[in-house]
Amino acid sequence: MIDNYRFREEPSERDPAEVERIVRASGKFRDDEAPVAVELVGERLAKGEGSGYRFWFADAADGSLAGYVCYGPTPCTLGSFDLYWIVVDKKRQGRGLGGVLMSRAEESVRGAGGRRIYVETSGKDDYEPTRAFYRGVGYEEAARLPDFYADGDDKVIFRKIM
Repeated sequence: MIDNYRFREEPSERDPAEVERIVRASGKFRDDEAPVAVELVGERLAKGEGSGYRFWFADAADGSLAGYVCYGPTPCTLGSFDLYWIVVDKKRQGRGLGGVLMSRAEESVRGAGGRRIYVETSGKDDYEPTRAFYRGVGYEEAARLPDFYADGDDKVIFRKIM
């Protein structure tokens, strides 16, 4: 069941800290990955739409960040978009919020004339729930690059044709 959330596209000054909090608490990312997520929010705050990064944020009733998705047009392509991050606060996972965030991003991509969305993730066994999520919302595995992130950690690329 989906809780009541307030959705917004524009980041606020509190979002870098909130993004760092939910990325770190997820337990899915290495310590060096959280600053990258924070950096993309900072780029959007500093440069606006010129950053190339687009967002949907879901705020819980208590004002905390419940989840977010970050995506943008893929440079040097015509109509391709990358999904950079989708993270739901660990205590709110499994209730459909990730699917809602993904749908909002996809609607925005369609509205911008996007033809395809690409997303990459790890091929490690503990990422199977993540890969299952992407398959569940209509993405197909398009490529697998062996040992990309580290030995034994493939890069799996999913895509969805809009």
